[in-house]
Amino acid sequence: MIKRKLFLVEEKRNVLMGRGTIEYKGISTMHVYSFYLDGILIDTGAKSLEREFLSFFKPLPIEQVVITHHHEDHTGNAHFLQNERNVPIYMHDKMIEYCSKPADYPLYRKVFWGNRPPFHAESIFKNGSNSENQQMFSSKNYTWDVIETPGHAIDHIALLNRNTGQLFSGDLFCQVKTKVVLKEESVPTIIRSIQKVLTYDFDEVFCCHAGFIKDGRSAFKRKLEYLLDLQGQVLDLYNKGMTPKEIQKTVFPKNYPITLVSFGEWESINIIHSIIQEHTIEQ
Repeated sequence: MIKRKLFLVEEKRNVLMGRGTIEYKGISTMHVYSFYLDGILIDTGAKSLEREFLSFFKPLPIEQVVITHHHEDHTGNAHFLQNERNVPIYMHDKMIEYCSKPADYPLYRKVFWGNRPPFHAESIFKNGSNSENQQMFSSKNYTWDVIETPGHAIDHIALLNRNTGQLFSGDLFCQVKTKVVLKEESVPTIIRSIQKVLTYDFDEVFCCHAGFIKDGRSAFKRKLEYLLDLQGQVLDLYNKGMTPKEIQKTVFPKNYPITLVSFGEWESINIIHSIIQEHTIEQ
């Protein structure tokens, strides 16, 4: 299934970026990034690209690791960094216990991203609390805001370097026009998370799948507009009596290879279900 693996290291705006790429037969090429700045490593890449990411980590004076969320393509090499480099790892409280145990996710994801070993993280929030006035931390030269941005994952956070105005957005952006999401994702929650980050002062964005986005604020605005329009369209069709499946055929007429490969875990109808579900709850 795997055709080849590639790895590229580049620097953008004083941020070192390690990009791992896996090409598969039958689906699009998949990229995942890890970022390094001022002693901080943001996300650790996938276990299936362990050799490539470890070569990226080796020369770096990593003082702390921050995880944007628990998914295996972001945490795959956390175990190595903890055991071999003895660096502290920080993440949202909600999935610390989950990550301390053997990986529990579908087989196809283990084929793609590898089998993530357990690791022990600490809360990125002071005193284990995620109250608004405690959402910040420091590196050697910078002050960072920790922004809770659920929707893609319940523990998702974005990191804003206050001094440089650079936003490290994890998987909140990825692309403007979202076509498929995981079953557990919530588009209305993602909309609120994007609205939240747009209240902060940033321009450049570092996305864990799209890489460096120079005009990141504008990109997030375009994504927000797309999702709001999509949400409105879905609710309009639902209120006219269409079923979720009928709405899917209207709004997303194409079939996406990842849906077949993931046995439906990634599918466009998940977008529709999440929008209708929140609309129903609010009524």
